[in-house]
Amino acid sequence: MTIEARIARAHRMDDAAWARHANPWSVWTRVPILPLLALAIWSRAWIGWWALLPVALLLAWTWVNPRIFPPPRSLDGWGSRAVLGERLWLARNEVPVPPQHRRMPLLLNALSALGGLLLLYGLGLLVPWAALTGLAVALLAKMWFLDRMVWLVADMAGDHRLAAWRGPTLPGAPPDAT
Repeated sequence: MTIEARIARAHRMDDAAWARHANPWSVWTRVPILPLLALAIWSRAWIGWWALLPVALLLAWTWVNPRIFPPPRSLDGWGSRAVLGERLWLARNEVPVPPQHRRMPLLLNALSALGGLLLLYGLGLLVPWAALTGLAVALLAKMWFLDRMVWLVADMAGDHRLAAWRGPTLPGAPPDAT
């Protein structure tokens, strides 16, 4: 099992959660989590221990987000395809991804992790240049990773899992605005 699959399992991402997470509202409302989390942690310099409140709320939102939105009517949007690609990437040990997609996602995840370490350093010691640079590197690498996942979906369009995931939405799920 890949480390990403372990993280998804720790977040209890079952088929229903993945279907809901494919909603573009879920994808795009997750993007600001890291900048807001960085701001919340930095705010300890101004509000002390009260900074734990926004940190806790953001961590709760991170867990709730993939479950709160209905499954999308269509999986054709960029965000939806990025989520489908993440699912394919998580299962790469069971069904290999095309050769051209094996290295870059790993490099982008490593780059994002390096940005995260620089961000942690900047937040820990309140060093603005380190925090902002780390945040930018982590966020841009993650967005690039998601774009690679969209490409992966395009190149694996015939994979049986994609057809299954594009199947009927959750019973009783209302249509969304996507």
